Amino acid sequence: MDEKTIMTAYRNQGCSYREQITPGAASQTVLEYLSRHYPHSTAAEWQDNINAGLVLLDDRPAAPDSRLAPGARLVWHRPAWIEPPAPRSFGICHEDADLLAVTKPAGLPTLPGAGFHASTLLHLVQQYCPQAAPLHRLGRWTSGLVLCAKTATARSSMMRQWSARQVVKRYRALASGTLVEQQLTITTPIGPVDHPLLGSVHGACPDGKPAHSVVTVLEQRPGQFLCEVLISTGRPHQIRIHLAAAGHPLAGDPLYGSRGLPLPASTALPGDPGYHLHAAELGFLHPVSGTAMTLHSPPPPILQPGYKTG
Repeated sequence: MDEKTIMTAYRNQGCSYREQITPGAASQTVLEYLSRHYPHSTAAEWQDNINAGLVLLDDRPAAPDSRLAPGARLVWHRPAWIEPPAPRSFGICHEDADLLAVTKPAGLPTLPGAGFHASTLLHLVQQYCPQAAPLHRLGRWTSGLVLCAKTATARSSMMRQWSARQVVKRYRALASGTLVEQQLTITTPIGPVDHPLLGSVHGACPDGKPAHSVVTVLEQRPGQFLCEVLISTGRPHQIRIHLAAAGHPLAGDPLYGSRGLPLPASTALPGDPGYHLHAAELGFLHPVSGTAMTLHSPPPPILQPGYKTG
């Protein structure tokens, strides 16, 4: 994380979660449904929420034993809460009528989850430009470029490029150990693996989805090396998993060990800090004009050649 990044806890204004009941959930009670589908709260906590009038069924306060029907509208009004500390800012790299490219600081989640709502890139970007939304995500502690679409046309065109692997994605990373080769191609498949707290996380998995990374050494440091990583796929935590699977976990990564799997006996989560990873470049065709574009985000000092500690 950049030394100048400010992490602050933030009290949001609460939010409302809305969903429509599917046939598979019919005949369950409201309490049964919420307790089973949203185990982040206990049944007793859900009953308190329902009794406080915070849960609506077809626009009326629900009772714990209210039965659900297909097509019914269920709304939970979550009261305001204090979110974990995170940066609440972003930089603008490029903007036009169709696209908004921003730089995300390390520590800021891209999307809501795990107690974050207002302190997310999505929320902050939409305060600036309500119609913009990220086309992809970076891990919480990964900094750098995130491309947002402003229109449905731009989103559709960019997603086709992403699916066809036509978007160039270049990262900077600090990995552990010494890499003898100047360049290394890693194709370890990535899929769900066991995790003691979450049940499963992504990791190196023989039956996983194909993944492709090309690692180029930029600088060797004592016990570490600075590298550029070009990825043509975008699996969750791909660079962390691939370098770990190659025997070179990101320096300071609390989760992934040398086989591309969670470290033995570790309870670290994917969103825990410690590693240094930055999305430095995106290359693509503009979704409307077709013009070739390459956007850059300068890496933080620790991910630049010649960096000196102390």
